[in-house]
Amino acid sequence: MRELTGKVAVVTGAASGIGREIALACAREGMRLVLADLDLAGLDATIALLPPAGNAASAAAAPLAVACDVSQADSVERLARASFDACGDVHLLFNNAGVAVGGPVWAATIEDWQWSLGVNLMGVVHGIRSFVPRMLERGADGHIVNTASVAGFISVPGSAVYCASKHAVVTLSECLLHDLALAKSPLAVSVLAPAFVDTGIADSARNRPAALAATNPLAGPFEARMRRATRSGRLTAADVARLTIEGVKEGRFYIIPHPVILPSIETRAREILEGRTPTSPMP
Repeated sequence: MRELTGKVAVVTGAASGIGREIALACAREGMRLVLADLDLAGLDATIALLPPAGNAASAAAAPLAVACDVSQADSVERLARASFDACGDVHLLFNNAGVAVGGPVWAATIEDWQWSLGVNLMGVVHGIRSFVPRMLERGADGHIVNTASVAGFISVPGSAVYCASKHAVVTLSECLLHDLALAKSPLAVSVLAPAFVDTGIADSARNRPAALAATNPLAGPFEARMRRATRSGRLTAADVARLTIEGVKEGRFYIIPHPVILPSIETRAREILEGRTPTSPMP
């Protein structure tokens, strides 16, 4: 999909961070946008940043904002119906919404697991189930981008819940790629795997449901470390969005904006191949 002008992009988690910047990047490409999030005020703020209507570099029509809880299958199904009803088609799907929790795995609560897997993994699953059959039915080009993390390729101490969810997104994306190839579909797939970026994910508990509020009692030091790391990230969310759009145009499956992490991925692979005990990727 080298030409994006006039195409339709759906972005979950569009109220902030990478999702917001992906929406802005798609608008600059002249795409029509469907923006989804639980944070409606954040969606309004994203829309306020979009290029003015009628600008040659802006989307072809006003964006559609949809309240959506990606952890709920029926909410994502409503998003898919609204997208196709309003726009007639979807060409680029960004399953991007994500949250993070920290702390040693033995103290992680059931609610930590339910919330994180519900958003990070099942949000992608629901996006695939609701959008891909509709995209397959039209038989034309399209692209699905699933946001994972470098935590989907390495194992970070104090991040077992997050890493487990993101490892699952990586293999889910790889399997989706293979399944589409078996179906002889022209749809393309990418997995986006950034490292530390100041996106606000360290404060994602602001949208955590009250019913899943019980948190890891030992999370404090790990979450403080994550806040420091994300705020010191050298790439911005806008940088990641730009590199993501470049990856889509080039048809790349693995989009890893932080190549500095590649040696850690290689070390893990070698440890597996050589039967060695894993070492921590953290200094």
